[in-house]
Amino acid sequence: MFTQLPLTILLLPLLAFILLIFFGKRLPRQGDWLAAGLMTLTLLLSLFLLLFKLNAYPGESISSSFDWVVVGSQTIGFGIMIDNLAAVMLVVVTLVSTLVHYFSMGYMKDDVRYSRYFAYLGLFSFSMLGIVLTNNILLMYVFWELVGISSYLLIGHWYEKKSASNAANKAFIVNRVGDFGMFIGIMILFLSFSTFTFEAIFESISAGQLPFGSEGWLTAAGILIFCGAVGKSAQFPLHVWLPDAMEGPTPVSALIHAATMVAAGVYLVARVFPMLTADALLVIAYIGAITALIAATIAITQFDIKKVLAYSTISQLGYMIMALGVGAYTAGFMHLVTHAAFKAGLFLGAGSVIFGMHAALHKLHDHDTDAQDIRNMGGLKSRMPATYWTFLIFTLAISGIPLTSGFLSKDEILAGTLAFSTLNGHWLLPLIGFLVAGLTAFYMFRLLILTFHGKPVNEKMIEGVTESPKVMTIPLMILAALSLFFFYSFNPFGASSGWFYSAIERPLSMVPELMQPAAYPVFYEAVSSVHSFAMLLSILIAGAGVLMALAVYQWKKVSADDLAKRAGVLYSGSVNKWYFDEIYDTVFVNGSHVIMKMLRWFDENIIDGIVNGSAVITLIFSKVSGWIDTNIVDGLVNGTASTANKAGGLLSHIQTGKVQTYLVYVIFSFLVLFVLFL
Repeated sequence: MFTQLPLTILLLPLLAFILLIFFGKRLPRQGDWLAAGLMTLTLLLSLFLLLFKLNAYPGESISSSFDWVVVGSQTIGFGIMIDNLAAVMLVVVTLVSTLVHYFSMGYMKDDVRYSRYFAYLGLFSFSMLGIVLTNNILLMYVFWELVGISSYLLIGHWYEKKSASNAANKAFIVNRVGDFGMFIGIMILFLSFSTFTFEAIFESISAGQLPFGSEGWLTAAGILIFCGAVGKSAQFPLHVWLPDAMEGPTPVSALIHAATMVAAGVYLVARVFPMLTADALLVIAYIGAITALIAATIAITQFDIKKVLAYSTISQLGYMIMALGVGAYTAGFMHLVTHAAFKAGLFLGAGSVIFGMHAALHKLHDHDTDAQDIRNMGGLKSRMPATYWTFLIFTLAISGIPLTSGFLSKDEILAGTLAFSTLNGHWLLPLIGFLVAGLTAFYMFRLLILTFHGKPVNEKMIEGVTESPKVMTIPLMILAALSLFFFYSFNPFGASSGWFYSAIERPLSMVPELMQPAAYPVFYEAVSSVHSFAMLLSILIAGAGVLMALAVYQWKKVSADDLAKRAGVLYSGSVNKWYFDEIYDTVFVNGSHVIMKMLRWFDENIIDGIVNGSAVITLIFSKVSGWIDTNIVDGLVNGTASTANKAGGLLSHIQTGKVQTYLVYVIFSFLVLFVLFL
């Protein structure tokens, strides 16, 4: 069963892609029911697999493989591995993908490429499931690139818009940078262990075998593989592609930014965690912390509803990466799972708002007002009650408010970073963690208030806004329910007492302790000792963020414009996204143009100069050679022939054929010789 069922789960979305890409336009409703139906079946099978795995084989990793490619003496296998990590991730991916399919039936109803859109959703889901199910890192890399291709197709779905095609290109190119590092890391592992299989690599490391006999090479391999996560999970400094990816359809934003593409990087780090050294983990922790802080400081000043959520996603991914880096393995992965529900809900909720705004603006024949700018909204609470209440639950969850799933996972992450700092002295990590918690609560309630509360900016426009159809609101309700605490632990203040913590254990059995100081048993003791303090502090900081947002945007006790003026250069930097795009454009884009111009000049003046110069020299040489051939060589040949011809003409007079004449010549010659030699 552990071979056939996972393969079925993997191939069903691929089947949907194949059927819709070839026959979609000929099917009723262009095949949306087929795509959604097959995805629903995939979700049900994934749920069954998870329940069966947790009950029948709770602590085992089950894998099967067969030979895929044989090169000389080396064999590369195609295999599937099901452990608790993969089983949980399967449900997360298929759940979000299924709900996005149904939501898209309403949101994308009149799209010109409706069947192609659902086909690409199937390809994307197939690629992501391949990353989750494979038992070797090479095959993961193959599916990794398929995710990049399918995300390119989805982000650029409305490719007639220049901004959408540019965003798709940007996402694809930036991810290639991280993927190149990941590929080098994979090659280091293969050259060292002659295998791509995760378990074989971990067992070799556990037995004391290191790449090229050095722990430094293992650290390098871990960091290089992490580069793939930096690209896919939009970590600093490769985070710039994700906000631009908002140009794709909003359901695509929910799919990419919730549980699938961006979560792939976090899943990668969790999957290779047993091979990460202490130095590699420290680098990972700081990259995650820097990413979380940078993105949070940008989100507080953005006005595009999807851009706020995009930077929120980057920040939360930084949280997950930081958690894995400090050794809070289960907390980091748990935040991936909880974040998948409430962030998918936030994006779909934003899609519901945009859908309603577009409809209202269409009735007014208003083509100038930006339907995504929260400054054009306000007062939508009464017009879209289902969207509002679910959006409120999602906002509470991402802000880390008690009784939500986000509180459980974020609380554990903060406790983990605090425990890590008490053991290793890296106090910057928990400081950033708690600061970002406050910023998250502030910018999310800012978004909620400006969108749904207060008076509408345009009364006439808001009158035309209505609640989205049920096919769009029911997925919101399901995700809102999944954003509550009891799905993960019946203790609202203790995630570690729930089923999730017992199922997702830190994979340390194969790793020498000397390679991971954060993995010492004392780490667990430190987490327990600081947990209550971390929980209380996180509640207070989140509450302060909420109160600040209410004071500024709801109660108007503080002027947002005054705050912006006082912030000065900080506000300017935040609203301009700290100028990362401008810097990259100047350094890398324009820099590459300068290099290309230099290469062009070198090609035209040096290379072509050499080629053209060679041609001129050859031409001169050929002319000289031709003159010599014509005037000297041919002259000698023709002169010799002429001389021979003239000599022959003269001799022809002597050769008369008469014996008497020849006799006279002989006598004459004899007389001459007689005179000469006398």
